Amino acid sequence: MRILVTGGAGFIGSHTCDRLTELGHEVIVLDALTAPVHRGTPDHLTPGVEFYEGDVRNRDLVRNLLRRVDAVYHFAAHQDYLPDFAKFTDVNVTSTAMIYEIAVAEKLDLARIVVASSQAAMGEGLYRCAVHGEQTPDMRPESQLRAGRWDIGCAACGEPLEVLPTPERVANPQNAYGMSKHGEEVVAVNLGRRYGIPTVALRYSIVQGPRQSVYNAYSGACRIFNLHYLLGGAPTLYEDGQAIRDYVNIHDVVDANVLVLTDDRAAGRVFNVGGGTGYTTQEFAEIVRRQYGSDRPGRISGEYRFGDTRHITSDVDALGQLGWSPKRTPADSVAEYAGWLRDLPGLDEILAGADAKMRSLGVIRKART
Repeated sequence: MRILVTGGAGFIGSHTCDRLTELGHEVIVLDALTAPVHRGTPDHLTPGVEFYEGDVRNRDLVRNLLRRVDAVYHFAAHQDYLPDFAKFTDVNVTSTAMIYEIAVAEKLDLARIVVASSQAAMGEGLYRCAVHGEQTPDMRPESQLRAGRWDIGCAACGEPLEVLPTPERVANPQNAYGMSKHGEEVVAVNLGRRYGIPTVALRYSIVQGPRQSVYNAYSGACRIFNLHYLLGGAPTLYEDGQAIRDYVNIHDVVDANVLVLTDDRAAGRVFNVGGGTGYTTQEFAEIVRRQYGSDRPGRISGEYRFGDTRHITSDVDALGQLGWSPKRTPADSVAEYAGWLRDLPGLDEILAGADAKMRSLGVIRKART
């Protein structure tokens, strides 16, 4: 196939391009090389791809590229924790709608469109109260976090809730990024069904591995913790260090991306792509600490990031029924990322800049003691 990969110079995109070319596909990459993710053309751009620098909202450019391909991976996105709400929708949702608009207007025969969604589309995820059953909570209020009460209680009785793996039927996004990704899913899957364009949306959990940008201010526990330990420090663990996440290796993600390109059972559906196991922030920090042989554990300061999800793990059974499963561990991801990170220049300035940006935006806050 000839395949267009938007965001193909990025983390997930470049690894997917590598695999697609290995499989014999012809790949065209469209990427805006936008800061802070990029600082110029990256060294890891897949050899042999046809590269175009440009915006996924550029109708003429996208139309000309779509006319030349059989399938599309739409990875280009606006991300990170930023208050520019309209841009999240403009880049992530409008660009997706435009791809379908062009495909319909041009009567293009596309074999598959795969869009990159996010675990953030599920918000706080799925919980269960022993008395009142399943619940999908909204974001924790500021008053609760200021008081240092981290866990979510039952909406009816206030008792502790059991955290459940969250399936694809749950969609309750709580931040602008998650809202835009859910919107992208709805646009892609529904337009795909209506106009006969086989479409798959993949909700990635926290993807880890080499090439993950070191410049984002908010996202990336792997990036943040590795930078701290590489530079001889120790990371701050927000809240009480017991927030739960699931982490998925980049190579497992690429396996999923390639699978849904040709498996017709995937068409018209949304799938979680996660690590299958939940880890507390403290447990993950320990994995990174052991990688560097540090004797300094993560520091719990009583600070929190307003808007953070408390617990979320993805149920990956649906994709598992197609034959996919996560094969790599967080320790595998950390080891590979650590090896890649050592070759990058100017790392000592990144952490301080990211922390300052989060504080200037009022994201990092302190609980009352």
